[in-house]
Amino acid sequence: MRTPVLDVFRPGVHGVARLYLGLRLQGTEHIPPGGAVVIVPNHQTYADPVLVTIPVRRPVHYMAWSQLFDVPGLSWMIRRLRAFPVQLESRDPRATREAVRLLQAGEAVMIFPEGARSVDGRVGRFKPGAFRLAVSLSAPVLPVTIVGGHASWPPGRPLPRPGRMTITYHPLLYPDAGRGARDAAQDLAERTRAVIVGTS
Repeated sequence: MRTPVLDVFRPGVHGVARLYLGLRLQGTEHIPPGGAVVIVPNHQTYADPVLVTIPVRRPVHYMAWSQLFDVPGLSWMIRRLRAFPVQLESRDPRATREAVRLLQAGEAVMIFPEGARSVDGRVGRFKPGAFRLAVSLSAPVLPVTIVGGHASWPPGRPLPRPGRMTITYHPLLYPDAGRGARDAAQDLAERTRAVIVGTS
């Protein structure tokens, strides 16, 4: 099963990103071709979901801020890109159930563990939700480091400026089956953040 919208626009988006953002993709051999996986990038720009997905040759489902679905036109587009809403301000059982359903079906789900874009370019504190999901379903996480996005497109700037951006895909990380669920999720979050920060 492919992602028709992205398959059509992928070459053009990649070309523009390379020319305008100086985009480089590293470690793409670590992207699993199938099976349940939680993709966890740090978050720097509005374009992160699309840019991170460029080399992923399988459908990706995105957990996205619920308020984006209230914007006419944008809601239609992101739903076509397989996004589903999550309330960032509080726990959201509906979003959790949807993520569980997708992962149980062997799909890839992208969750930004910071919740929102970085305000200063540094990697923020990780929320536990993505890692609790991974632990509960014994699914691996794919850490992804985005570098250079904030310099090109910081919060408050309507459009990006030319820049140098690198996205690195790291080896999969697995939950520690020997720990309790809470400890395993915290451990997985800490390991994932350490990998992401190590190259940011």
